[in-house]
Amino acid sequence: MTVTYELSHLRALEAEAVHIIREVAATFERPVLLFSGGKDSVVMLHVAAKAFWPAPLPFPVMHVDTGHNLDEVIEFRDRIVERMGLRLIVASVQDDIDAGRVVEDEGPRASRNRLQTNTLLRAINEGRFDAVFGGARRDEEKARAKERVFSFRDGFGQWDPRRQRPELWNLYNGAHKRGEHIRVFPLSNWTELDIWQYILEEQVELSSLYYAHRREVFERDGMLLSMSRFVTLMEGEEPFEATVRFRTIGDATCTGCVESLAASAEEVVTEVAASRLTERGATRADDRISEAGMEDRKKEGYF
Repeated sequence: MTVTYELSHLRALEAEAVHIIREVAATFERPVLLFSGGKDSVVMLHVAAKAFWPAPLPFPVMHVDTGHNLDEVIEFRDRIVERMGLRLIVASVQDDIDAGRVVEDEGPRASRNRLQTNTLLRAINEGRFDAVFGGARRDEEKARAKERVFSFRDGFGQWDPRRQRPELWNLYNGAHKRGEHIRVFPLSNWTELDIWQYILEEQVELSSLYYAHRREVFERDGMLLSMSRFVTLMEGEEPFEATVRFRTIGDATCTGCVESLAASAEEVVTEVAASRLTERGATRADDRISEAGMEDRKKEGYF
């Protein structure tokens, strides 16, 4: 009798991510995993924990904190860190502002999102990290679609899409000199729908922001933004209550939400399967700065 062993689509993606994470742990000296509390970093953390189970995670997690997060994000981050016994590094944008290393924009459209790049690169340099796990996926945005799984960053933390290394037969090249580092994207080949189907199948806990809830919001440039102490309303903008959920989580000043009644992972899977607009296209004001907004930020060293 011939016995065949086939992995489902989700299990194949999980196995690939486990392989990538173990490859990094085996070949790099000082990896770190970026953990924002968003669904992709939560799934990446979940897979990483499975990769080394029952041993603890052999590297720390890092949150680049703009100081303008919704309260639910920080509460969720701290709860997960405590429950899993993680080593958390908080790289604070506020610290860089206070030290005069970056200057904060002013006005109702001001956002600290772009300032994260300086803080991220400083924290990588101070921690002497040589591999940095990120939860980016190729289906999110066209600049991210260009990324390799192992993405080389030069001594200034910058990315040059023309200098990317080939990745043949899933062979990864982590070669780098002192001061350079590699960004690693274990979820590159996942889609938003894959992420949600995995969350449903694995019963992965997420922040309550991802599920439908009543919230005070206002409309700006065709996007719903949450009312918070970090935003200033402009003339003609009026707050109102709506039933919404977040498709991405980021700086509160530039991350929108969508009207939705999906209150469970199963309902979100159904909603995402029917959506024809990517999560970043629907909810990220920072991606609307220009056609090449994300690519320009990545060249500077952004996530």
